[in-house]
Amino acid sequence: MTKPQPKDASELKGKTGLRRLINATRYSAQGFKAAWKTEDAFRQESVLAVILIPVAVLLPVSLVYKLLLIGSVILVLIVEVLNSAIEAVVDRFGGEIHPLSGKAKDLGSAAVLLALTLAIITWGSILADAFL
Repeated sequence: MTKPQPKDASELKGKTGLRRLINATRYSAQGFKAAWKTEDAFRQESVLAVILIPVAVLLPVSLVYKLLLIGSVILVLIVEVLNSAIEAVVDRFGGEIHPLSGKAKDLGSAAVLLALTLAIITWGSILADAFL
C-alpha cells in the first residue's frame, strides 16, 4: 500500500525531531538522485570528485592543504546543485524566453564558473607549493 501524497507543500512542513531528520535525509537523497540522473555537469564533476578527493588525501601535504583541496572540489558540487535548482525553478514557469529567466540561468552558470576557477587555483597553488 502506498502512502497518500500531500495535497500541497504545507503538509510537508512542521515536522520536528527524528521525523524531520529522516525526511530531510530522504529529500537530500532524492536531490542527489535527480542531479545524477538529469545533470551531465553534475555527473562529470562527481566523477572528478571521486578521483580528486582520494588524491588529495594521499598527497604529501599538510592537513590544512588537504582540507582546502577537498573543500574546493565539494564547493563545485554544491554550486552545481544550486545552479541546477535555479534552472529547474526557471524551467517550471515555462519555456518562453524572458530576460529575467536568462539572467537567473546566467548567474547560476557564472557561480559554477567561479567555483571551478577557485578549485583550479587552489589545486594549482597547492601542487606548485608542494612539488616546485
